[in-house]
Amino acid sequence: MILRQTRGMTITEGFPGQRMQVLPRPRVLEALRLPGVAHLVVTDSGYFPDARGHGRVRASPIDEAVVMLCEAGRGWCETSGGRFDVTAGEVVILPPGHPHAYGADERDPWTIWWLHLRGRDLAEFLAAANVNAEQPVRTISERARVSGLASEVLTWMERDSTTASITAASGAAWHLLSLLVARPSSGDERSDSIDGAAEYLRAHVGERVEVAELALAANLSPSHFAALFRQRLGMPVLRYQTQLRMARARELLDRTSLSIAQISERVGYTDSFYFARQFRATHGMTPTAYRAQRKG
Repeated sequence: MILRQTRGMTITEGFPGQRMQVLPRPRVLEALRLPGVAHLVVTDSGYFPDARGHGRVRASPIDEAVVMLCEAGRGWCETSGGRFDVTAGEVVILPPGHPHAYGADERDPWTIWWLHLRGRDLAEFLAAANVNAEQPVRTISERARVSGLASEVLTWMERDSTTASITAASGAAWHLLSLLVARPSSGDERSDSIDGAAEYLRAHVGERVEVAELALAANLSPSHFAALFRQRLGMPVLRYQTQLRMARARELLDRTSLSIAQISERVGYTDSFYFARQFRATHGMTPTAYRAQRKG
């Protein structure tokens, strides 16, 4: 049962169409010792449509991370970093061990998928996603997939609390967090510009693209752009471009009968000998040797 606060009063009713599951705490403690599950355990999950009056104030920190995916409407959250508005297509991630509060907008209440998480790898995962109390709200880059995974978590929890169901819910939650790590976003305009540059490189693997061009499109100096790109993608621009070209080269070697020179040209190298050296530096073998390998 969920407590809703309306004009200072507390009422014990849910939201029409709501779904919610809470794993018994003794079972949570057991799950935290289970091989393959202890790394990430979903302790609670739910779906609150049009959640008028929904809100929480936790002055005392809890041991769980709280993840809320806003599917429609609006809401807010508060942490030590301040008060943040939340709109449709955004996710709130509140790390464990920090006081927080959140709630639905009074005029346009949110519809949310939510889950609480514990586990021995949770802190590392949140750090990889750059989750902290100062920036708890970010844009969902793959909205439908993330919502689908939240639904899958809840469906498994609704099934039962067997080890099989807990494991399946854990796997879906791990996938959900993986998407947030793979495509971190805080709605920051500079971050969006870097994401756009990376997307452009993926779409133009065979073209010659200069860092200065990408920086100009992002309205940044080349040095500042390069630093932000490395921070966000984990590698320099040219190394990222080389990885994209090598991935495309592997695909062409595996799926076509094109010559090495033709493949070299298609992935942006006018000199096939230089391409072969780059390929060998990446894969530890020549393109010809790679093609000759049996795969699958």
